[in-house]
Amino acid sequence: MSMPFYVAPEQVMKDRADYARKGIARGRALIAVRYDEGILIVAENPSNTLRKVSEIYDRIAFAGVGRYSEFEQLRIAGVRHADLKGYSFSREDVDARGLANAYAQILNQVFTHEIKPLEVEILVAEVGSPDGGSTDQLFHILYDGTVMDEDHYSVLGGEADAITERIEATWRDGMNLGEGITVAVAALSGEERALSADDLEVAILSRTLERRAFRRIEGDELAALAPVAEEPAAPAAE
Repeated sequence: MSMPFYVAPEQVMKDRADYARKGIARGRALIAVRYDEGILIVAENPSNTLRKVSEIYDRIAFAGVGRYSEFEQLRIAGVRHADLKGYSFSREDVDARGLANAYAQILNQVFTHEIKPLEVEILVAEVGSPDGGSTDQLFHILYDGTVMDEDHYSVLGGEADAITERIEATWRDGMNLGEGITVAVAALSGEERALSADDLEVAILSRTLERRAFRRIEGDELAALAPVAEEPAAPAAE
């Protein structure tokens, strides 16, 4: 009888991590930043049908990068989890930390026990209450269930290291919404590209709103706030 082929557990985990990272890197990035009235999420997403950023609960948003079908399933699971917990106990018992931990368990279970890991990174964001009773929270969850608690901004997806360097150089506390969008778009695009309003999906969690803090920014409002790409100068006539 032939012996089964042996692969060291460390090599299996490494191969799964490499596979997930390569899949995520092929997707377009998104960035979440804190501004003076809440949390701004800007994603590079030219599609009019597929959403990377969505509302999960009253003051909580979800964003994902990577394979759309996979992070959409996670979004739906999060909505159901939040609704059930809010109905069974209290709406105030639903928070981003609990959702992030639930997502971490799902992602870690798939990464550890399934043949193919999920090719996703997700963000769970919660804006603080208007009375200051709670603070803004940003939780970045990786494909293997690792949770990172971010303070001022969070970058997900392809070219994350380069985008993080650009946002570190330009982000400042107390920015208004227009400044936040300008900084986020500049970090996403870099010096070699120009992103227009049609290339973006933008949403906010605003602490100035009532129970439901999530709002999309699109159409004319986004066009007015998004930085206008400069047209290349025409060559001089000889």
